[in-house]
Amino acid sequence: MVKIRLRRFGKKNTPIYRVVVADKRSPRDGRIIEEIGTYDPLLKKDNFTLKLDRVDYWLGVGAQPSDTVASFIKKARKGSLEEAVEEAAVEAAEAPTPPAPAPEPEVAAVEEPAAEESPEPEAEATAEASASEATPEPEAPVADEAKAEE
Repeated sequence: MVKIRLRRFGKKNTPIYRVVVADKRSPRDGRIIEEIGTYDPLLKKDNFTLKLDRVDYWLGVGAQPSDTVASFIKKARKGSLEEAVEEAAVEAAEAPTPPAPAPEPEVAAVEEPAAEESPEPEAEATAEASASEATPEPEAPVADEAKAEE
């Protein structure tokens, strides 16, 4: 049977452990199959690391974690969920910033040629306005002719 357990390293009174996968029959500091993490009991916070993908693999093939390692796995999964939520919140806060400055120079470049052409349309507009003023004069005689026919 394969176990996920701690292997002790370090000097006297300064223990450091490695989280390892080993055969149940091998001694504590004996032959291992794979190292999947570390644990430093002298630190207050973030005192362990685990490769969760390898932990999932070994649990999937039937390895049994020790009580201490099982608590590390539980804490690591809870921590990874909290980190994922925090990352999503940070991404959501950064996402709404639109890149608006890029389109504005293109619009300004398009408006400049239109400004050069604008005097000509104004002249045409004034010519059309004078033509529209001339149009009611011929209509009045047509109306007079219609009255004359009656």
